[in-house]
Amino acid sequence: MKDAIKIGTTGEEHFVVGDQHTIDFAHDGMPQILSTPWLVWFLEHSARNAVLPLLEPGESTVGVVVNIEHIAAAPLGAAIVCRARVIYADGPLISFQFEAHDDSEKIANGTHKLRVIQTDRLARKVNAKMKKNSP
Repeated sequence: MKDAIKIGTTGEEHFVVGDQHTIDFAHDGMPQILSTPWLVWFLEHSARNAVLPLLEPGESTVGVVVNIEHIAAAPLGAAIVCRARVIYADGPLISFQFEAHDDSEKIANGTHKLRVIQTDRLARKVNAKMKKNSP
């Protein structure tokens, strides 16, 4: 990383709930609402956005812990804002507090940890696993 990340640094991710983001069991009266897996994806990207300006070439991030409370439904077409704020950093391990809001209320909150990694090192590990598991 170019510099150590500062406590309080924030990242955001904005999106509109589309068909691809809704639960896959929206039938028999169940409304089309944002699925928790997609919410986690956008929340993780809000944290990643806080770190991206500090990454060196060859660095990336991976999520290592996600703790989320999905507390309110967001309907199809809702505009969502996900925000992540750095609350602790220990070298490459960065902890975030995050929340998400739709147009009318908070829909989620929680914590997240991501790790800054060297992409070539990760690629070597993944390739070794692939070779080990191939026939």
